[in-house]
Amino acid sequence: MAFNQQSPFYNPRIPFTGSIHGGLQDGKSITVSGRVKPGADRFHVNLQCGSRQNADVAFHFNPRFDCHPMTVVCNSFQCGNWASEERQHNAPIHQGAGFNITITVRPHAYQVSINNVHFLEFRHRLPFQQVDTIMVGGKVEVSNISFMSPAPQFTAQPGFFVPQVALPSFGAFPTGPAFPPQPGFPAQPGFPAQPGFPAQPGFPPAVPAVPYHSAISGGLMQGRTITIQGSVHPNANKFAVDLCCPSGIALHYNPRFTENTVVRNTKERERWGSEERGGGMPFHRGQAFNLTICCEQQSYRIIVNGMQVHNYRHRFHHLNQITSLEINGDVTLSSVMV
Repeated sequence: MAFNQQSPFYNPRIPFTGSIHGGLQDGKSITVSGRVKPGADRFHVNLQCGSRQNADVAFHFNPRFDCHPMTVVCNSFQCGNWASEERQHNAPIHQGAGFNITITVRPHAYQVSINNVHFLEFRHRLPFQQVDTIMVGGKVEVSNISFMSPAPQFTAQPGFFVPQVALPSFGAFPTGPAFPPQPGFPAQPGFPAQPGFPAQPGFPPAVPAVPYHSAISGGLMQGRTITIQGSVHPNANKFAVDLCCPSGIALHYNPRFTENTVVRNTKERERWGSEERGGGMPFHRGQAFNLTICCEQQSYRIIVNGMQVHNYRHRFHHLNQITSLEINGDVTLSSVMV
């Protein structure tokens, strides 16, 4: 379960500029899902200090398809001037293809993964605490921009026994010779888990286990989304994502690799309805995926790897009674945002 979650931006018109609610913090991540336009020359994602024209840009991520080989240029822009470029080749982003780009804030750098695989790091040049805006431009289509905030830090309460353990040195966070201390960079807020600190109730595991079960606080409602990131096992048979209610399963979303289809259905009081099977098979054995289920007024809109692939009309209409999410089958999960 995510904490202090900002609602995603859906199908924004490009170029797009949007606010990052609460700014950036260590551990916060932003995922941009979409598709590169066929024949595109380049596009970019900026993390900016404000939305005005010529605002400082803390991180400029710029895939360029008009370079040979294809190149991702990273840079920063400050006081009206671009700084030195950092270039990386062999990005798994292709013209005409879908993608998921996740930027995670760490104390020393932005970490970028593409389609759930780590791609690069870009060390901070401007204090990340000054960033409050995301901007996307160029030859790209975006289906959603989602945000995941870090879990709140646990504070010891009276009555909790806190064992005495050695805490790690801040020297574990590299600073790099070209990065003098910046005003506005506070001391690091979090420590790695130490032996003897038991897991606290309500804090999700770093890697969600399968079978997976999570409560949907307050039930579903129009406009709420669920985002699941993971990978399919190389020899997968099937997996299932179920939105559950007291009388059964409101949405059963069931990719079946032996049949090369995704079955959608509803189960009420132990009786299954009629299956829906059209719309293609967007999952592949051994590959990562990003699955977003958007609860809308008439239906669930289902997006996989940045592309809408299925639409399932509500059969169970008491959305607030849909109070749990279950995932089982031949998948490994990396994150679940409910």
